[in-house]
Amino acid sequence: MAKHGKNYLQALEKIDRNRLYPPEEALKLVKDLSYANFDETVEMHFRLGVDPRHADQQVRGVVLLPYGLGKDVRVLVFAAGEAEKIAEEAGADYVAATDEWIQKIQDGWTEFDVAIAVPEMMGKVGRLGRVLGPRGLMPSPKAGTIAPAEDLPRLIEESKAGRVEFRIDKTANLHVPIGKVSFPLEKLLGNLSVMVDTIHKSKPPTSKGTFIRRMVVTSSMGPGIKIDPIQAQALEVAF
Repeated sequence: MAKHGKNYLQALEKIDRNRLYPPEEALKLVKDLSYANFDETVEMHFRLGVDPRHADQQVRGVVLLPYGLGKDVRVLVFAAGEAEKIAEEAGADYVAATDEWIQKIQDGWTEFDVAIAVPEMMGKVGRLGRVLGPRGLMPSPKAGTIAPAEDLPRLIEESKAGRVEFRIDKTANLHVPIGKVSFPLEKLLGNLSVMVDTIHKSKPPTSKGTFIRRMVVTSSMGPGIKIDPIQAQALEVAF
């Protein structure tokens, strides 16, 4: 079992671990109990009522958070020719247009947060599955990160603004960021509301019973705080 430091244990003492908190109260606690000397990420963790062993119960999608993530997102685009020019003009941090770029990534370079590709480049990008796949960086149609050149400006803008891809893991859990501890409470609440609504709508038709079984919010270094899923799904936040 992992050992925790003094600050973590002090924060943990201020949480009722048997209580399901209303979303607003839980987020306020996350902010109040933050003790790190950097601007921690606020994370949400979901336990879902699906069986990930079945292909028809996979949960995967994309959400655009209204208040962003509060961080600089580095975008790499696999594109060549006219698409390369479009990606550069749209603000991509890196444009991988040559075999040298493919080799660089095969050798382990992954200094980017989002990867987007035009369909014409997927023959080359497919070679990078072992590097990009485990890191959640592989472009895919389901995530909307394989798109024609004309869609690149929109995708790049969304990625930098707060576009979050989510995907269930093999234990039926899902982990997503919703902002920074420094965000005003109302902005964290807005991002949480949109995230919960999007996850709820992604329920597979074959999933029976309660879909969102458990919901926890935490900061990068802090203890988890349980949220009442019913209250979270009933949130109505104006933007």
